Amino acid sequence: MEAVNFLLYPFLGCVLLIFIHAYFGIHILERGVIFLDLSMAQFIALGISLSFFMGHEGPGRHIYAVIFAVIGALILSFSRQISRFVNIEAFIGVFYIFSLSSSILILDRTPHGLEELKAILNGNIIWASAGDLIKMFVLYSGIGLLHLTFRKKFFALSCEGAGGNFWEFVFFLSFALVLVSSVSIAGILQVFSFLVIPALIGRLYTRESFKVLLIGWAVGLLASGVGLIVSYKADLPTAPLFIAFLSGLFFILLGLKALTAR
Repeated sequence: MEAVNFLLYPFLGCVLLIFIHAYFGIHILERGVIFLDLSMAQFIALGISLSFFMGHEGPGRHIYAVIFAVIGALILSFSRQISRFVNIEAFIGVFYIFSLSSSILILDRTPHGLEELKAILNGNIIWASAGDLIKMFVLYSGIGLLHLTFRKKFFALSCEGAGGNFWEFVFFLSFALVLVSSVSIAGILQVFSFLVIPALIGRLYTRESFKVLLIGWAVGLLASGVGLIVSYKADLPTAPLFIAFLSGLFFILLGLKALTAR
């Protein structure tokens, strides 16, 4: 019973993360920009790193993250125009490495730079509180409602490339605001794995978005439950366990899919 009480909030946090990120994962895979989440999250982390350097805590740190989220969304809303001049995946890679290297340079000048960088990468969802869950629920519900209302426009953008820069900005801004919350709770690596791997597993079996979403949710919830239990019992960091479990499951299912295809 003690373990259940301790793991309840982290598990509910994982549920919220999976529900929103598996959905965005479908869009990311349709767009073919797999590392967009990683680069956007790292750009937001650059803002968080700057807040560490400036000595800001709490709300001040959140403001930095939101400002960088808006800037990142604005930059990526022009991704189709950028792709006319350079490979978009290459641009996203440069965007990521710029954000990461800048974060390292900034954190190198802070008293606990290494620990702060580790916290940004790994997060610590095991310590999620009721307040964290309420904030996540309100934000994710609002963004989910936005995407449900304008789902045709957002899927037209991702699947057909139809739509203007305004709706591109709305899509990337909503995605970036989700990342602001997710990165602060779960860290960059776990967020990336929750975004890409569940949707990727779903696409092994179907290309229908709703079915991919259902499979992604099921896989993500399974990984969250197993990962949290193993983390608690073995005293291991949660984010690497989630990533290892999801990645291993993907490789196994991919291998089985290849064998059955023969």
